Amino acid sequence: MSLEVPIIILILAIPFYFLSKWVFKKINLGNEKKRKYWAIIPAVIMSSILYVGIVLIGMFSLTFYPNIDFNKQKWEENQEKRYKMSKDIIKSDMLIGKTKEEVIELLGEDYHTYDDNHIAYDLGFVPELFNIDPDVLDIYFENGIVVKVGQHRT
Repeated sequence: MSLEVPIIILILAIPFYFLSKWVFKKINLGNEKKRKYWAIIPAVIMSSILYVGIVLIGMFSLTFYPNIDFNKQKWEENQEKRYKMSKDIIKSDMLIGKTKEEVIELLGEDYHTYDDNHIAYDLGFVPELFNIDPDVLDIYFENGIVVKVGQHRT
């Protein structure tokens, strides 16, 4: 463990220490000397909880992204943000039953072909911790008709 974490917790503990000391004085808990020592316990506990909370909020804010409804114009304009529309495309089954030509007309011609029954569109980088690979929207065909749509990291 680096030295930064204990220093941050100590800095956070200082206001909690004085607050705890003040509360103990208000409730008339022990004498001045005992209040000094007893105030350390809630200060350390509360500052640790606050530190963990700050770290968790930071992690969640880095991994959050909104899901928006599919919009052809936005899909074409920003290839790196297509991941925001991918859940709508998958869950709405909007591509199921369409032909390859209909899919290309809707999503564009910038797809990758894996074989005759599988194409994929780049979605960009989904916001996640340690994500270094872009996602793709996989579209699977049987007899020229879309039967399955999914998403995976390349």
